[in-house]
Amino acid sequence: MEGLPRPEAPPTLPRDSPRRTGATALILALVALGLWILQSFVAALLWAAVFAIASWPLYRRLVPAPPQHGRRIVAPLVFTLAIGLLFAVPFSFVALEIARETHVVISLIAQVRKSGIPVPDWVAAFPFVGRQAAGWWRQYLSDPYTARALLGHVDTAMLAERAREFGGELIHRLTIFLFTMLALFFLFRDGERLGQQLLRLSDRLLGQSGERVALHMISAVHGTVNGLVLVGLAEGVIIGAAYVAVGLPNAVPIGALTGVLAVIPFAAPVIFCGAALYLMAESGFVPAAIVLGVGFSVVFVADHFVRPILIGGAARLPFLWVLLGILGGLETFGVLGLFLGPAIMAALVSIWREWTEAPMPERESAPPRGRAGKRRR
Repeated sequence: MEGLPRPEAPPTLPRDSPRRTGATALILALVALGLWILQSFVAALLWAAVFAIASWPLYRRLVPAPPQHGRRIVAPLVFTLAIGLLFAVPFSFVALEIARETHVVISLIAQVRKSGIPVPDWVAAFPFVGRQAAGWWRQYLSDPYTARALLGHVDTAMLAERAREFGGELIHRLTIFLFTMLALFFLFRDGERLGQQLLRLSDRLLGQSGERVALHMISAVHGTVNGLVLVGLAEGVIIGAAYVAVGLPNAVPIGALTGVLAVIPFAAPVIFCGAALYLMAESGFVPAAIVLGVGFSVVFVADHFVRPILIGGAARLPFLWVLLGILGGLETFGVLGLFLGPAIMAALVSIWREWTEAPMPERESAPPRGRAGKRRR
């Protein structure tokens, strides 16, 4: 944690000491064993660390002194519950909407198989290809038999099974979230002491550069939370306002889903492009064009200007490494990788700079060659 007093360097064993070699091997074995035992809870612990690092400055501002006696329980508990509600309420709302819309999709597929899909008026109004598109629609989608053949590979039973699997996965994620909140409570309560222990450990492992690497990782987490979560929520609010302005049904939940997916770079267009297609089918070209224009403008500004400044500037990371850290972390660790990826990249870049930008030791000048060094003729 930032602002902690620097601990005194602990005594170390000689580098080539057999005791040090044995101690290192024992420590590595115990760490591997501990990770193996806690493998089901590593994600919860890492999420708790991300939440604690991101909200620690605000927590220290509201609780300036280490909590004592009753405040040692009350202050961390109140702050943990506030963070839990901040994340649980919108995600629960989105999950319930997804579960509800699954039944709507299943009913729509059944209706299409029974009566087909009538040709919307806007299809024929398309310039150049409107008549051909309307004819194709009438032949393949308006006729119940061809629509049934076209959608025959869509198994509604499979969709229902996927919905049940989604419910089971949601319960598993809820369990992880509860353990995350429990770990977060203890991080708030004992954060000062844990921060001093981590500084002492970094000094032992990396020397004086260990603290700089740790601070760069903390800055990367701060910048990633601001650049991904806050900017993503702002994207959802702005694009959601466009949904409301053009009269999109269920504009608020769709805007919330857009904000959630906007946390992942380049993922928000999946939602507002789908909303634009719906608006084109129901309301015409102009509302769809408004949603697309607002959506792509907001995403372009956020992904190319705001996020690189917030994430890269906080940890002194080039934009390329920010993007690779986010996308690579997402592919490797899932959603948690959105925050771990930039932190790991920040640590690697910090170590690289420590090794490559440090001043080179001056070479000792060679002694002048005397007569003894001259070759006899």
